Amino acid sequence: MADNIDIDKIFRHWIDSSDKDCETMMHMYESKDYNWSLFIGHIVIEKLIKASIVKARSDHAPFTHGLTKLASLSDLEFSDEQLDWLDTITAFNINARYDSYKQAFYKKCTPEYTKEWIDKILNLRSWIKDRQLK
Repeated sequence: MADNIDIDKIFRHWIDSSDKDCETMMHMYESKDYNWSLFIGHIVIEKLIKASIVKARSDHAPFTHGLTKLASLSDLEFSDEQLDWLDTITAFNINARYDSYKQAFYKKCTPEYTKEWIDKILNLRSWIKDRQLK
């Protein structure tokens, strides 16, 4: 446990920031910025898992973007299917960020593909938030 940190304040920061990012994700989706909406979707889930880590460990979350690694550090029990989703969502972070992947990712982000993954991100978000309130 780190000295002199306000765990509740840090926990709330991650939750509130994730909530704002979720709004941004939906705005980008509605404006058809599909690749960026999925990139932000990764951030939404990352911040929620980091909140769970802070709550479980009474310490700061690690500096990593890998969702399955973060999930393993949390006290959440993800299903195998959810862990598969986290692997794919982690790739949105890389694919939207680096030029060598951007064009292929942009083409992959059809309206149908993006809707499917936005729905999965929202599903995970609800599932994680339900467990954080317990």
